[in-house]
Amino acid sequence: MPFDHNDHYHRLLLRQMPQSCHAALDVGCGTGRFARRLASLDVEVRAVDPSEEAIAAARALSEGIASGRAPRFEHGDVTELELPKGHYDFISCLASIHHMPFDTVAALRDALAPGGVLVVLGCYPEKTRVDWAWSLAAVPANAVARLAVAVMDKIRPTSAGSGRGLAKAPVAPPTMPLFQIRQEAAVLLPGFTLRRLLFWRYLLVFRNSS
Repeated sequence: MPFDHNDHYHRLLLRQMPQSCHAALDVGCGTGRFARRLASLDVEVRAVDPSEEAIAAARALSEGIASGRAPRFEHGDVTELELPKGHYDFISCLASIHHMPFDTVAALRDALAPGGVLVVLGCYPEKTRVDWAWSLAAVPANAVARLAVAVMDKIRPTSAGSGRGLAKAPVAPPTMPLFQIRQEAAVLLPGFTLRRLLFWRYLLVFRNSS
């Protein structure tokens, strides 16, 4: 599949970064494409994933990057890690929060530095008429996007740095509906914003105002 829904939203996620960002954590980094984009902005990036295969691919893809500008890839389950309190200026979760208990966001919240930002690009199951309406709207847009990217790949072959085909991240269907995500986020992340996105995603943003 040449069109990656998560990659499509990288620029949107980067726009949520605080102006002064020195340390970032990428949760469920996969083969590290977003982590490398963060690191290219002179950010010190710790990137964690429970898949050994994905981390091995991420490290291989980062071999040509100068050591000071490469993410620090780590094999591990973020729910079992002791994260430093008040440390990270930016924490990202791209299509990974549904692989763990949602209340993991509380530990991520506590790891944010003052003024830090947590962004969750999440997946949700269709449960309501509104969910299905958004899903149906995404189908033709997805087909057009896939065709456009496939054509571009023929004109300009995909670079080895994309990570396509090197490793496949574990896949699990989301189970928590969007209304429940809103309810739990209201308790754990006061002041959060959440909006639906096309391509079966939502964007949750929490800013640490302390």
